Amino acid sequence: MPRPLRVAIVGAGPAGIYAADALLKSETAAEPGVSIDLFERMPAPFGLIRYGVAPDHPRIKGIITALHQVLDKPQVRLFGNVDYPNDIGLDELRSFYDAVIFSTGATADRALPIPGVGLEGSYGAADFVSWYDGHPDVPRTWPLEAEKVAVLGVGNVALDVARILAKTADELLPTEIPANVYDGLKANKALEVHVFGRRGPAQAKFSPMELRELDHSPNIEVIVNPEDIDYDEGSIAERRKNKQTDMVAKTLENWAIRDVGERPHKLFLHFFESPTEVLGEDGKVVGLRTERTELDGTGNVKGTGRFTDWDVQSVYRAVGYLSDELPKLPWDAESGTVPDEGGRVMEAGSHLPSTYVTGWIRRGPIGLIGHTKGDANETVANLLADHAAGRLTVPDAPEPEAVEVFLAERSVRYTTWDGWYKLDAAEKALGEPQGRERVKIVEREGMLDASGA
Repeated sequence: MPRPLRVAIVGAGPAGIYAADALLKSETAAEPGVSIDLFERMPAPFGLIRYGVAPDHPRIKGIITALHQVLDKPQVRLFGNVDYPNDIGLDELRSFYDAVIFSTGATADRALPIPGVGLEGSYGAADFVSWYDGHPDVPRTWPLEAEKVAVLGVGNVALDVARILAKTADELLPTEIPANVYDGLKANKALEVHVFGRRGPAQAKFSPMELRELDHSPNIEVIVNPEDIDYDEGSIAERRKNKQTDMVAKTLENWAIRDVGERPHKLFLHFFESPTEVLGEDGKVVGLRTERTELDGTGNVKGTGRFTDWDVQSVYRAVGYLSDELPKLPWDAESGTVPDEGGRVMEAGSHLPSTYVTGWIRRGPIGLIGHTKGDANETVANLLADHAAGRLTVPDAPEPEAVEVFLAERSVRYTTWDGWYKLDAAEKALGEPQGRERVKIVEREGMLDASGA
């Protein structure tokens, strides 16, 4: 009797779980069956949803409900707190599985090559997001001394950072933020937050709902300069063909023509300002220099030679995420991705046997969470085609218990899907006395203990 197809998925965020779902829905799952193990370096699953989505966005975190249904399936196992390649490497994975899918996402900040980015008070947005989302591997405190703050970038991460900096700690208390984050935000001195975009309103990468949410806070006054509302032929064409772009532009137009209100924290959205230098004194941030830009007719911009120095004491760079290089796999340093064709990992023009990628490690950190579903479907379809054609390598020890024995021999303290339910219950119990849905456990040891690892 043929055994089930054994697949390892490295990374238990949405991309990896969508790949597991695609495998479970395939004809192969019916006969001879599939057996899927997800390996996750964090003690808890869900990747970016747990450690990348802002705590005041419970709507997006609701995606976890759909992902739960996949991980609840008996054909799927979770091995949390298992790091690739330190706890298990590519050679070991190949010895246990017919195929390996990497879906490790992106957690680092893309570099911004301007003078002064190394000054004290200059931060990468990814590090700040990890702090306020209670990531166990970052410091427990964050310096929030600046009264005036700059955020560079016009994507949803920039909006998240600006909104968290501009809200009060008490506004965020009903969310899942842990005590150290609440205490840190309670001490936040920011009264003005300035968000800077190099191009215009029609080129902003905000999603309309995220943008409108800025204005829902009773403490945040959103301000747009009427002079920043400008469109060229390329911008107008983009608005006509993209409904979301048009909705973002209309929202910004409405904010630009209204009177400035009395809410205590001011959040300025600046367009056509290209950051050229972070200004410093005595090694600390004291300002930001930008060059005014103008549209060139195509939707792109050119510099005008007019510069402005902005009085800010800290700068957050939200110019994009970058994936970490994966040992033993080919790497494109420019895009921060693993070279692939249809999800098949490619090295020197040929497919690295039984090795696949999906999600941001495959195509870069662009698009919303749901967009990784299409990636997963394509990657899994090609994996199954390779399986049907006999192109997958045969593992030495395909028995499901073999990997458990291996991790035990390595003394790897791993969590399971049952362990997630225990951690989930523990976090909800922490929130209950305060009338909150949950309070996130931050320390890795605390997560492992609560999971019964």
